[in-house]
Amino acid sequence: MRAFYSGQFVLPLPPGHRFPMSRYALLRDRLEEHLPAVEMDQAPRASDGELALAHTPQWIAAISDGSVSPQAMREIGFPWSEAMVERSRRSTGATIAACRAAFAGGIAANMAGGTHHAYADKGGGFCVFNDAAVAARLMQAEHGRSGRQLKVAVIDLDVHQGNGTASIFRNDPSVFTLSMHGQKNFPFRKEASDLDVELPDGCGDADYLTALEHALDELDRRFSPGLVIYLAGADPFERDRLGRLKLSFDGLEARDRRVFDWTWQRRIPVAFAMAGGYASDIAETVQVQLGTFRVAFEYWRRWQNAAR
Repeated sequence: MRAFYSGQFVLPLPPGHRFPMSRYALLRDRLEEHLPAVEMDQAPRASDGELALAHTPQWIAAISDGSVSPQAMREIGFPWSEAMVERSRRSTGATIAACRAAFAGGIAANMAGGTHHAYADKGGGFCVFNDAAVAARLMQAEHGRSGRQLKVAVIDLDVHQGNGTASIFRNDPSVFTLSMHGQKNFPFRKEASDLDVELPDGCGDADYLTALEHALDELDRRFSPGLVIYLAGADPFERDRLGRLKLSFDGLEARDRRVFDWTWQRRIPVAFAMAGGYASDIAETVQVQLGTFRVAFEYWRRWQNAAR
């Protein structure tokens, strides 16, 4: 199974910044230790043309040359730097590469990504470019050469609503956006996804998994994707600082298993991204992410056995 990383581009964040930059290096270390069969590759750099499939030329240029306004950067939550621009392009490129690898092998990963708060013309919530939106549009363009339209489902299980993704794909019947998130959590002004599932503060394993089952059933009734992009946020975890839900390690593993099983039963390739995770103990966030990789690798092996 292939996984793509951009974590070598470290943002120069001030001391005490709440974005856990160190988790990316920790995840690579844990994968090398516990899942050495995962092939980790450096993410390619998304080009202006690729980014323009989901973003305005003005936004791409402002971010790239540093002319972006201080207010826009405050909404993102990072100071502007060349490293931020490079990392944002690489993180988007990682989801593009993961989608291509998923078509070849069934399942592949972006070890970062899930930047679902980025709109076509602005960023927000630690998100500069929307990797899932860019990758979905590029895969549609590449597969459209065969004369058949590729339909893409974005299954967003980060604890925060995927407002940017919902906005970009509003009125686009070729992409289905499913967001399952905390009702009272950020962003406080939400956009309408094709399917929004809002959860109360304190929602635990049983209620979450029941809601997920209903959501996947509704997705199945309404849409037949040829590709799934799965945002496997670690922030529904019970000790996440920004999550407000109460999922255990076992609950999150069961969540991942349900998504990967849903795609496997339908033989839909899936590219997954790590999205959010803000536990006070970064090791716990990485433990959740490692669990996602374990389940993904199990299902990737099923894809390989079926191809023989």
